[in-house]
Amino acid sequence: MTSDLLAPLDLAFWNIESAENPMHLAALGVFAAHSPTAGAHAADLLAARAAAVPGLRMRIRDAWQPRGLLQPFSFGGAAREPAPDFDPLDHVRLHAPTADFQAVAGRLMERPLERGRPPWEAHVLPGEDGVSFAVLFKFHHALADGLRALTLAAAVLDPMDLPARKPRPEEPARRRLPDVRRLPGLVRGALSDVGRALDIGASVAVSTLAVRSSSALTAEPSGTRRTAGVVVDIDDVHVIRKAVGGTVNDVTIAVVAGALRRWLDERGDGSEGVAPRALIPVSKRRPRTAHPQGNRLSGYLIRLPVDDPEPLRRLAAVRTAMDRNKDAGPNRGAGAVALLADHVPALGHRFGGPLVGGAARLWFDILVTSVPLPGIALKLGGHAVTEVYPFAPLARGQSLAVAISTYRGRVHYGLVADAEAVPDLDVLARALSEEVAALITACAP
Repeated sequence: MTSDLLAPLDLAFWNIESAENPMHLAALGVFAAHSPTAGAHAADLLAARAAAVPGLRMRIRDAWQPRGLLQPFSFGGAAREPAPDFDPLDHVRLHAPTADFQAVAGRLMERPLERGRPPWEAHVLPGEDGVSFAVLFKFHHALADGLRALTLAAAVLDPMDLPARKPRPEEPARRRLPDVRRLPGLVRGALSDVGRALDIGASVAVSTLAVRSSSALTAEPSGTRRTAGVVVDIDDVHVIRKAVGGTVNDVTIAVVAGALRRWLDERGDGSEGVAPRALIPVSKRRPRTAHPQGNRLSGYLIRLPVDDPEPLRRLAAVRTAMDRNKDAGPNRGAGAVALLADHVPALGHRFGGPLVGGAARLWFDILVTSVPLPGIALKLGGHAVTEVYPFAPLARGQSLAVAISTYRGRVHYGLVADAEAVPDLDVLARALSEEVAALITACAP
């Protein structure tokens, strides 16, 4: 494999990282074990298979030279390249048996990935009960977004019976210089980009106007982490969706809003007047012909109706806000601010990364993201995945992030929090289940 420049957003993720705010995403998979030695066998399998996955060999290095006439912004950037001394045993680690997978996962989420090596890890956690084990996969966001991370993790799990991919039409060779006949369109596109940037900037400014958030969602970073997981039956979500309309995503986001209300009230912070800004990421994957490849995200920004005491009104408010965002499209509004990364020179990302990372709390209060998973069963060494909890990175100054995945008929909420700011994450986890029950009751005839 040859080296490949990081896409602008990947470069931003690489440069905003700090020791207190590592920028890795993760997933905790829980497996049914056939024997007490299943965890050790799984670790051996992961190490053996990782050696054959090219994407797992890629490290990230500085790239100080422009790489061609059409890449003037590459100076001061970074590139992925194969690590010459890659050893899977440096990345796959077997831990002592534990009775609490989430407690161990929280401690492991605190540790930044080593930047001199391919930025990923797999931690195998045998269960003390002997009938289960877990694997925590960690990938730096500059190496992979949620879908890419899933692809890399799937490459070291047991082979899946996937439908055959349709052949793609042959792609024409890329031009090194733009076709002069396209210049008017390129100019119009540049002007459109400027207008969109101004629109996004204005929307960001408006989004910071005073609507009460909560001090529980913001904190000076301690570098500590706590995780929790909650499972909800997808049939319950569909009962709610069919009763009131909207999408599964609307329901899962509304559940977060209701759980935040319960949590804030129980801890004594109060929910009156609280409407935190939630960033809902929207993937805008680059076409296969794009260069550089990598992450490209937009997002929707909505006010979570935490202050509304009625579950169905909260759901209706979320649905209205999401419909409004979808009508505007993912290219406009405050949530699309990540798209501006494409227009920042690499040196700007390098030197402005810490400033941008610290400004996240001015833009949104909580991340609520959906991570896609395949509909077929995942296995490792013949052991089936029974639960899978996605974990998102915490932005600097924020104390909580929520990631959601649907797998095998169940919705899995993965919660990541600053452990010092949110010592009662278990209370919030319980509130998610309580909110689903409250919505089902409210929908009953």
